[in-house]
Amino acid sequence: MAFASLATKRALATSSAMQQIKKVCVIGGGQMGSGIAQVAAMKGYDTSLVDVSDQILVDAQKNITKSLTKIQQKFSQDPKYGYLEGAEKFMSDALQRMTLTTDMKKAVSAADIVIESIVENMDAKQKLFVAVDQIAPPQCLFASNTSSLPITEIASATKRKDRFGGLHFFNPVPVMRLVEVIRTSETADETFNALWKFGETLGKHCVQCKDTPGFIVNRLLVPYLAEAVRLLERGDATVEDIDDAMKFGAGYPMGPFELADFVGLDVNKFILDGWHKKYPDVELFKPLPVLDKHVAAGKLGRKTGEGFYKYNK
Repeated sequence: MAFASLATKRALATSSAMQQIKKVCVIGGGQMGSGIAQVAAMKGYDTSLVDVSDQILVDAQKNITKSLTKIQQKFSQDPKYGYLEGAEKFMSDALQRMTLTTDMKKAVSAADIVIESIVENMDAKQKLFVAVDQIAPPQCLFASNTSSLPITEIASATKRKDRFGGLHFFNPVPVMRLVEVIRTSETADETFNALWKFGETLGKHCVQCKDTPGFIVNRLLVPYLAEAVRLLERGDATVEDIDDAMKFGAGYPMGPFELADFVGLDVNKFILDGWHKKYPDVELFKPLPVLDKHVAAGKLGRKTGEGFYKYNK
């Protein structure tokens, strides 16, 4: 055909990008971002991990090296990986494929896919993607690792809404096998297929979901944790008994309070507050005084040494 529509050209460009994802750029050097970058490098992708803070990148390098060392030790006992020699090569190859940098322009301009994993703040994410959109190659795909914010709203800051979707990984990324692949009403089929295929190449089990609050896991999990807190607030049962009931009665590996402490009470509060603001009439999303009190006191869970339980840091 002599003349192709703009939509067709974009679809062809996106389809081509699907075949050519070789360079990955992850923006945000925290626990989630560094985990995503580590897994991408382990699976053979040239990967850049970008952050504005040199110290965050130093910490990320330490955490990635520590994680890879554990994997190397495991592989060194397995003939499938060539014992110690093969395990050492696996680790060195993964590290060589990874670049940690504060130079976002250089990293983004060479990327085939940009995955955002910064603070859960809509303004911050939109401002980031405005900048990224201006320097990324035309065929580059965009994805957000947000756990609770609308992908559609984040993507609205860009001029490539058809090449934008969600890739929601789970913590710790090298261990947890799931990734939720989120499509908006404007995500092109080729983009969604490319994100799905990318997730599979990382060794993840992909599930798809529309751009609904909390996607699948958090939409089920956060209200479950909230109901546990409401049981506690009413004095119906203790923290320990609620956790034991779900572990021994429902077969869950962790009780809701243990899980809330692991995820971070501030994270749970942030998600609930965001949903309540957007859907004020939904009872499940209403604020929790006990949770608010813990967060205000800095008792955020395992990461601070105390949440609903106390921990030895």
